[in-house]
Amino acid sequence: QVYLVESGGGLVQAGGSLSLSCAASGRIFSTVAMGWFRQAPGKEREFVSAISWSGANTPYADSVKGRFTISRDNAKNTVYLQMNNMKPEDTAVYYCAARGTLGPPQTHLSEYYYWGQGTQVTVSS
Repeated sequence: QVYLVESGGGLVQAGGSLSLSCAASGRIFSTVAMGWFRQAPGKEREFVSAISWSGANTPYADSVKGRFTISRDNAKNTVYLQMNNMKPEDTAVYYCAARGTLGPPQTHLSEYYYWGQGTQVTVSS
């Protein structure tokens, strides 16, 4: 079993930065890919970024490429999402997710088995 707890959300002005953290419990954390997703009001949950167990493979959604950076510290069982130059359209609940099996990071939410409770990010214009 893997438990995920996100933190770091909040309110920021457009152009500002926020850093999200996702603390994981469970032995498999260091061996599985992790992902960040987000869901805005009235919209479907969408892929933001993911990271392989080694950190070498980090796909991003086109909408955040060049602005967001995902990273992980396996010694601390934590994955991070650094968000820079934020835009009002980044406003959403951000979710951390973990794959339940070995394999590369995936962009579809159905590939992730464990989910955090989410953290609200609001970007004002």
